Amino acid sequence: MDFRDSPSEAAFRAEANAFLAAHAPRGFRSYTTEGADMEEVFREHVAWQKTLAAHGWGALTWPREYGGRGLGPIEQIIWNEELTRRGVAHSMLAVGIGMAGPTLIAHGSAAQKERHLARLLHADEVWCQLFSEPGAGSDLASLATRAVREGDDWIVNGQKTWCSGAQHADFGILIARTDPNAPKHEGITYFLLDMKTPGIEVRPLVEMTGEARFNEVFLADVRVPDAARLGAAGQGWAITQTTLLNERMAMAGLSSLLDWNALVAFVKAQTGTAGPGPGDEAALALLRDELARVYADLKSLQLLNARVVTKLGRGQMPAAESSVMKLALARVMTRASEAALKALGPGALLRRGFWQNEFLFAPAWHIAGGTDQVQKNVCAERVLGMPRDPHDTKHVPFAKLPRS
Repeated sequence: MDFRDSPSEAAFRAEANAFLAAHAPRGFRSYTTEGADMEEVFREHVAWQKTLAAHGWGALTWPREYGGRGLGPIEQIIWNEELTRRGVAHSMLAVGIGMAGPTLIAHGSAAQKERHLARLLHADEVWCQLFSEPGAGSDLASLATRAVREGDDWIVNGQKTWCSGAQHADFGILIARTDPNAPKHEGITYFLLDMKTPGIEVRPLVEMTGEARFNEVFLADVRVPDAARLGAAGQGWAITQTTLLNERMAMAGLSSLLDWNALVAFVKAQTGTAGPGPGDEAALALLRDELARVYADLKSLQLLNARVVTKLGRGQMPAAESSVMKLALARVMTRASEAALKALGPGALLRRGFWQNEFLFAPAWHIAGGTDQVQKNVCAERVLGMPRDPHDTKHVPFAKLPRS
């Protein structure tokens, strides 16, 4: 692994820093900011995306003909790192820019690209993802939402869940089952759904943090024109892999999500006040051990990120590295928040703050983007060479599969 930027990478990092120094918003808030008005935060993110797009930074990896810069994943990772260093929050529009946009570019018709890409880039249209269902999360191919052809339209019925930002979205990327007699990985079709279509109901899902960044979406006789179908009918699973690949690649820039120095400073500030004091040597020793584990995990995550960056720099695509990084990131964020609350002691229960919020959100890191169990299966098969689980139902028509 090479931990140093190449000359071209160093030049890009300097360019990114110069732009951020001139244009990055002060006090930029995210959907995790405690007590923030979500509508105000959303408007801030829309304004920031418009600024980025106006200066050519709105979608680094998109081809130039669609308003991007034609750069690669390594530049995107550098950009994510520099955003984190300046305290610029992860964008609430990431589903559109990082997932819907690249999928449209890869699979959309000329008319679909003309209709959506420029609006998406300039945040004139906000997008959400309508993939997961109550019975189809980790096993996404088990989705049961149905789309039935009726003339030039499709009639969609079903339920989606964990839809980030659906309450703000103008459009959604939707996958639905169009042929129940085909095996579950087949007979799925991909749609571009206008969220203002009659029959769509968005219900917020309130988290332990008290916030509602996720939603469940109910679709009752929603009429979708065939012109909004992305790719061929029944080819939705293959197109979905493009979307999911872009989602996984977005994880590669998150190794700097945890500010180690801020965590240590916070723990030191609590020691001897609300948390364990100098007289409680056993508790202090355990806390030091917790911090050491967090530090080791964080360094491991940074090394994994360096491996991904090195591979990308050599023109290679990461395989299981993204799954290993996802597991490491979830462990780091969970242990860090636990250590911070141990330093607070009983005071952690008396008020809300940044680290209490991180602690309550930490379980989501083990679920979002593929559960820990799914990632471990990927690592077992692709790194350790272990056999895949038997798929006795792989070729069974979906309609004949047992459903709970």
